[in-house]
Amino acid sequence: MSKFIFVTGGVVSGLGKGITAASLGRLLKMRGIRVASQKLDPYMNVDPGTMSPFQHGEVFVTDDGAETDLDLGHYERFIDENLTKYSNLTSGKVYWNVLNRERQGEYLGQTVQVIPHITDEIKRFIYMGAEHTKADVLITEIGGTIGDIEGQPFIEAIRQIWLEQGHENCLFIHVTLVPYLSGSNELKSKPTQHSVKELQSLGIHPDIIVTRVDRPLEQSIKDKIAHFCNVKKDCVIENDTMECLYEAPLMLHRYGLDEVAVRELGLSGEMTGLREWEEMVDRIHHLKRNVKIAIVGKYVGLHDSYLSVREALYHGGYENDAQVEVLWVDSEHLSKENIGEELKDADGILVPGGFGDRGIEGMVLACRYAREQGIPYFGICLGMQILVIEYARNVLGLPDANSREFDENGKNCVIDLMEEQLSVVRKGGTMRLGAYPCRIQPGTIMERAYKTEMISERHRHRFEYNNTYREALTGAGLVISGTSPDEMLVEAVEASGCRFHTGVQFHPEFKSRPDKAHPLFREFIKEALERKAVKEAPERNGRS
Repeated sequence: MSKFIFVTGGVVSGLGKGITAASLGRLLKMRGIRVASQKLDPYMNVDPGTMSPFQHGEVFVTDDGAETDLDLGHYERFIDENLTKYSNLTSGKVYWNVLNRERQGEYLGQTVQVIPHITDEIKRFIYMGAEHTKADVLITEIGGTIGDIEGQPFIEAIRQIWLEQGHENCLFIHVTLVPYLSGSNELKSKPTQHSVKELQSLGIHPDIIVTRVDRPLEQSIKDKIAHFCNVKKDCVIENDTMECLYEAPLMLHRYGLDEVAVRELGLSGEMTGLREWEEMVDRIHHLKRNVKIAIVGKYVGLHDSYLSVREALYHGGYENDAQVEVLWVDSEHLSKENIGEELKDADGILVPGGFGDRGIEGMVLACRYAREQGIPYFGICLGMQILVIEYARNVLGLPDANSREFDENGKNCVIDLMEEQLSVVRKGGTMRLGAYPCRIQPGTIMERAYKTEMISERHRHRFEYNNTYREALTGAGLVISGTSPDEMLVEAVEASGCRFHTGVQFHPEFKSRPDKAHPLFREFIKEALERKAVKEAPERNGRS
């Protein structure tokens, strides 16, 4: 039977509940404990798939096609487990399921209420997550902040699970802010006390309090929090701001988070895998080189919109002994007149995924600039489609080449709507989603990176490479480097004569790990470093 850890947050949002949960998951896994993770989001959207990246950040996609919260990316990167549709639940999905059951008569005429019907649906999802994964411990993060009205059914549901499973099988972790007041030069514990009081009023007594701080927390304040919040002294865990995200498990281990979690749940397991993680973090702190990568996108105002892309770039840097500096470039502001200035420092250019026609022409300019200047280019999803459009316009000679997404009545749509999408009206959950196989063509950048013939990668898109133009484009030098096994769908392309000018229809960033960079990101950073070395060689010779 699985044991349950529930992670809640108080005082303010954005404290790092997800990083805390992911770090604990990694630490427990290092002890030989099977771990799975969940995120419960109180918002009323059925899933984040239709939400603006400016509000919500990126949408993380699982192998089985679930569009989920970005925190699941942290879970996968830390615990190195592929999550599923049982890993993310929203209020919208809860109410959707309950109302559909009511319409189908499954409640036998009962008055449908928040308790028990909504809370039962939440509990059913949590239990299904435990059953599906067969994990020793299921770590479930509750989104939002204690006191939010929309989060109350989730809090009530986990309270009921605690009653059903017993205290020995449930652990409550509450992450709170301990702010520093510069005027009085002291850290204040009162917000934490009030947050815990609010949680207790809902029937939940936290076993562990994780305090988010920007400076060291004195033992006297920890003791005060323990006393007023009714937890053991060693169950007040400090959570410092780290220079590197991947230091968090080591920091929390140092303060004893996994030790008290294992003790409180009655688990056993010796720490065995910490050294490898320590060595990885040490390498990160002593990278010998640096490289600048421009992310040319339309959502650069909120960096979390490209969270997994950014982290995958860092991972590629780690494997090449290089610190990656991301240059955020708003494609909407790029023009023929300023592109040279905007991208002059870039050693590599990446165009990520996105939807809609805003900023598209700036991306096309960036793709052309990369190809003509010999700068490594990596296009992901929309970025691959941009590569095809740019190549068709400026190499094949179709100046009006475009995507049906951007020009509904276009004459030369080299990117077009998938046939099965023609009759789709509803937007949520109706794209090509999840993992699909891809056959790699020999002698390509893809083969050089993956070193295998068949791969599986995650997708999230509606539009595809238009096969009507396949012969003309390949005749002009555009190499099809990856296809579906039946060769009907083009999954990857690259420009002949370029060392690294490639695009993939899928999202490789979702499968990258800090200790195991995705092959395409590893090769992209490698090529960017070589480009930088070539560019700097004349400068060094001139100085000598």
